[in-house]
Amino acid sequence: MSHTGQAAPVKSIPQDQVDRPLAGFAQDYPAGYRTERHSHERAQLLYATSGVMRIATDAAGFVVPPGRALWVPAMMPHAVEMQGRVAMRALFLRQDAASAGPAAATVLAVSPLLRELILAACAEPLEWDPAGRAGHVAALILDEIARARALPLGVPAVQDVRLRRLAAALRAEPARPLTLDAWALECGASPRTLTRLFRRETGMSFGRWRQLLRLSEAAALLAQGVPPARAAAAVGYASAAAFGAAFRASFGLTPGAAAGPRSGDAGVSQGTA
Repeated sequence: MSHTGQAAPVKSIPQDQVDRPLAGFAQDYPAGYRTERHSHERAQLLYATSGVMRIATDAAGFVVPPGRALWVPAMMPHAVEMQGRVAMRALFLRQDAASAGPAAATVLAVSPLLRELILAACAEPLEWDPAGRAGHVAALILDEIARARALPLGVPAVQDVRLRRLAAALRAEPARPLTLDAWALECGASPRTLTRLFRRETGMSFGRWRQLLRLSEAAALLAQGVPPARAAAAVGYASAAAFGAAFRASFGLTPGAAAGPRSGDAGVSQGTA
């Protein structure tokens, strides 16, 4: 259930039903395309060879640039927004195969090998031969998913209407330099109340939550080719050095490495993510 108390509709597509451990999904989306909040019967590894995906679950929001993928457990409600043109190359995993992935929605680093395996799986028919090449590809994919490094690219969601107002304003203008006291005036709550609400709903301070949001927004900019110094300024960092240090401390990689590959590949439309 969401904070509204409504269950997400289950979207069933062929990849959810085929009797194979996993099935590839290939779809190209225009910039700005959005899905409604929904869930799938199988776990998903949402990956794009180009473009940035913004994926919202009830618990958190994720920015997923090329070189990263989001693991979405089966039946987890989520909505997807495409930032720029997106070439999605995703996997749907049956319950037995999904044990290779984490229990919660998680951004995973995609190794060069895993990237090529995902593309190979997407090129196979849905009912691939378990004894043939595709069977070996699927087995390697599960090994790579199990070995993939988790990345803290999720920003905890907020539910209180005052916090949601603040979050929307910061997403629209991450560099906005207001203090918590100034935000409190805008949101109609005292600084003490905002502090308490952030701790209760996100498990962290406002400052830490804002830093995660800013760095996640910066990751989206970097993936689109924005130079690190410009990305730093766009999200409120006065110096590229301070931005680089914060980025490395939070994500374990440099802003340059976070840009990842930006080249796409051709594909065919096969459904709805």
